[in-house]
Amino acid sequence: MLFIFDLLKIISRMKYMTLVIGAIIFIMISSIINYYIEPETFSNLFISFWYVMTTITTTGYGDYVPKTVVGKVFALFLYVFGIAFLSIVVGKVVDSYAVYRRLKEEGQLEYRKNSHFVIIGWSKKSEKTIEELFLAKETIEIVLIDKFEKNPSQHVNVHYIRGDATDRTILKRANIAAAEAVLIFAPDSTVDPVASDGRTLLIASTVESLAKQEGSDIYTVVEIISESHIDNFKHIKVDEFVVSTEAFSNLMAKVALHQGISNLFANLLSRRTDFNVWEVGKQPEWRTYEDAFQGLKQFGANLIADRNDFSIITKLDEVIDERARLYVICNEETYWEIKNSL
Repeated sequence: MLFIFDLLKIISRMKYMTLVIGAIIFIMISSIINYYIEPETFSNLFISFWYVMTTITTTGYGDYVPKTVVGKVFALFLYVFGIAFLSIVVGKVVDSYAVYRRLKEEGQLEYRKNSHFVIIGWSKKSEKTIEELFLAKETIEIVLIDKFEKNPSQHVNVHYIRGDATDRTILKRANIAAAEAVLIFAPDSTVDPVASDGRTLLIASTVESLAKQEGSDIYTVVEIISESHIDNFKHIKVDEFVVSTEAFSNLMAKVALHQGISNLFANLLSRRTDFNVWEVGKQPEWRTYEDAFQGLKQFGANLIADRNDFSIITKLDEVIDERARLYVICNEETYWEIKNSL
C-alpha cells in the first residue's frame, strides 16, 4: 500500500502531457488485464473498458461486477490506484487551464491567428475604437499591446500582449506580420505633443522594420497629436494619419475596416483642399429631395444630408420639411454661386 502512495507522489510531479498519455495507457492496459482475468463476465474488450471507466470515475452502474477472487482483487486495485490516478490527472487539467487563463490575462501568451487588428496603446480612444470595431463585426479578433499587469479589456476577443511596442519580440508575439492593420494610439495623459508623437514615430519605425524583415506589407494607422508632425513620418511607411479629435475613435475604426478612408475625411476637413461641406437653405421650388438634388447638381454640388440624416439618397421622392437644413459637398466658388443664385 505504501508503494502505491509513493507511486502516486511521483505521478503528481509529472508534466501535464505525460500524465494524460499515462492515463490513457493505464486505462487501456487495465481494460486488457480485466478482460483476460474474467472473460466470462466481460465478454469483449469494450465491456471491460466500460467497467474500468465506470470504476475509476466512481460512476459504478453495477451492470458488470467481477465474480472471481482475482477479479475482485484487481477491482480493489482500480479503486485505490485508478481513482487516485484519475483524480491527479483531472486536477492537473484544471490547474493547466488556470495557468493558461492567468498567463493570457497577464499578456504572456503568443497570438498565432491572422487577419486580426493590432491595437498599440490602451486609452479611452482605443477602448472606444475597439467597441466600434466589434459593433461593425462581432467576430473580429483584436490584439492589444501595452504595459499593464493585466488585460485592461474585458472582451473575450481581445488578446493581450504585455510589453514595450518598440521591442520586436513583443510585436512578433502579437503576430503583427499577419495582421489586417496596426493602429497606434497616443496616451490619454498627453502633456507634450512632441514626446507623444515622438513615441508614436519610434513604434511606427519598429513596425516598419519588422515588416521588412518578415517580408510582409503591414497596413499602419497612427494617431498624432499635432498635424505639423506628419512630415517627420515621411521616411517611414505609415499608410494613414488620424489627428486626435472627438470623432477620432469612430474614424479609427472605419479606417481599420475600410482602408484609405482617412484620406477622404482628411481632404474633406482640411483647408488644403477646395472642397468642403456647406449648408444651403431650402428653396421654394424644391418640393422633394429629388428637386433639391437635381437643382444643386446643375451647379456642380452634391446633396449629402438633411441635418444628420445621410439617408436622403434613398428617399428622394419624399417632401422636404420646412425646417430642413441641407448640406452639400462642393468647392467654395460653387457654394457662393449657389448662394447668390438662389
